[in-house]
Amino acid sequence: MKISNNSVIKLHYAVSDSEGTLIDSSYDNQPLAVIHGTGFLIPGLEKALEGKEAGEKFEVDVKAEDAYGERFDGYVQTVPKAVMQGIEDLEVGTQLRASTDEGEQTVIVIDVTEDEITVDGNHPLAGIDLSFDVEILEVREATEEELAHGHVHGEGGCGHDH
Repeated sequence: MKISNNSVIKLHYAVSDSEGTLIDSSYDNQPLAVIHGTGFLIPGLEKALEGKEAGEKFEVDVKAEDAYGERFDGYVQTVPKAVMQGIEDLEVGTQLRASTDEGEQTVIVIDVTEDEITVDGNHPLAGIDLSFDVEILEVREATEEELAHGHVHGEGGCGHDH
């Protein structure tokens, strides 16, 4: 069966940046299982999977704009520490939820001084071209229940209430 919208795909992947530095891999863990066409995967990888079949192995380079998008300097803000009053353990790498004009957004603390905190609302991989090494293990039709729930179920259902 060829991969198309609403196919369940089980795959292994390794993703690296343009310098060849490994960012993430499923090869030493459980394979990733997703419903194709639901937006769970980045657009460039989803496009590359279209029409492939179980047993295929391939490599694909995905430009930043088809991955996590470009970086925007405007998403980096420095605010007075007083604004974060009551939040414990503010240090570089801390993730926070922030209210923006577009709704809730995750930001990451990238600098802390005595009086100010700098946060970055860009995705950590924004602006980075990615390379994927993919092995497709299984392709099948999604069940009605999986499509209704929006995710792949293992043996015996998904194990949680909806």
